[in-house]
Amino acid sequence: MSANASLWQIPKIELPENHLSSLQKKLEERLINISSQYSDIRFATSLAAEDMAVTDGIAKSAKSIHIFTLFTGRLHAETVEMKKTVESHYGLSINAVEPQAQDVEEFIAQHGLNGFYESEEAKKKCCYVRKVKPLELSLNGADAWITGLRRSQSVTRNELAFQELDEVRGIPKFNPIFDWTDDELWGYLAWQKVPLHPLHQQGYPSIGCEPCTRAIRSDEDLRAGRWWWLNKESKECGLHLK
Repeated sequence: MSANASLWQIPKIELPENHLSSLQKKLEERLINISSQYSDIRFATSLAAEDMAVTDGIAKSAKSIHIFTLFTGRLHAETVEMKKTVESHYGLSINAVEPQAQDVEEFIAQHGLNGFYESEEAKKKCCYVRKVKPLELSLNGADAWITGLRRSQSVTRNELAFQELDEVRGIPKFNPIFDWTDDELWGYLAWQKVPLHPLHQQGYPSIGCEPCTRAIRSDEDLRAGRWWWLNKESKECGLHLK
């Protein structure tokens, strides 16, 4: 048995084409409907599997939706390269949003470069500086925003709805693949030959910043590789908490 035999692997899913076509139609209908109601819609992509499914739908049906990604300064090199791959594949532009240098410097001065390992509070502060605050700036002026969240991703998302009110920002938030199962996600990506993040091939079902993400075993929860030193209910960075 090879060293990687027990790592999580991309599911090899073959769903009926009529079911996959139905998924695609519903995704595109949802995106078109959102586009018809709001003039300035923004999609925050991590460039991982779920967000690539949404990106595929946007590229094919709702190109007026603005796409951005959070370049936190601590991403894997594969994530940085993935942005270029997606832009080239779909012929679209993804805005890379970076944290403010002063905020990062202040965090490092107080906690150290990797201080987020020391306490949950420091982890929340790092996520705020590198992700939450840049997201807030990126959504300033938007009428609505879109995510790739799904109910089956984690225990913190099992009551997710298609449309929610982002109470912090006062705008609607849409989750167009909220009801997709794991099989439907991976089946769709394979069927449409959607570009996949290289780390998915290395045991990473969920991808975030490099020091806070690891590969997982096939018997672990799909979010087990995110902030693995924290308890299960803490596996959110603050972008999607109400």
